[in-house]
Amino acid sequence: MKLLESLFEASLWRSRFVILFAVVGSLVAGLVIFFMATVDVVVLFQHALHYADSELTEEARKALHDSTVTHIVEVVDGYLLATVMLIFSLGLYELFISDIDDAQGEKSSSKILVIHSLDDLKSRLGKVILMIMIVTLFENALHMHLETPVDLLSLGGAIALVALALYLTHIADHGAQGSAAKKGDGHEDEH
Repeated sequence: MKLLESLFEASLWRSRFVILFAVVGSLVAGLVIFFMATVDVVVLFQHALHYADSELTEEARKALHDSTVTHIVEVVDGYLLATVMLIFSLGLYELFISDIDDAQGEKSSSKILVIHSLDDLKSRLGKVILMIMIVTLFENALHMHLETPVDLLSLGGAIALVALALYLTHIADHGAQGSAAKKGDGHEDEH
């Protein structure tokens, strides 16, 4: 019976390697999105070169300007989404398979790529997803037609909610870091 239990536990433990499909798939998806965003930057640069054309009418220049700003926002959105996929891929690998040895010694990796728990992964992904939502709001705000005071209030409310979300994530980060620092110093709260 002990042998059967041992075999079952060993196979159960090795089943975690199925997560490699998600790791590789997320990594490939992230690389594809990085490639697409980079191609968009090249195309954007080619269009932007026409901005200095002296034969361009004022209306055409304004349309090119608006189009360029919109495309820049879309590129930022693409790079942020690719970053989410990269963080997700690396995080899954570290949580289920093994620590990434090369990342452990790097000073820059400790800020974003070293994942110690599912909460770390969710927190990092949540921040990048929040940035994607902010960029999407900005992109939609560029095309908004403010015709009534309610439209203006809606835009203002959306901006206020974004500011609140950024403030709360900032407080959550610094609150968690402050708690860790207090525990590390050995000082208790004196209130």
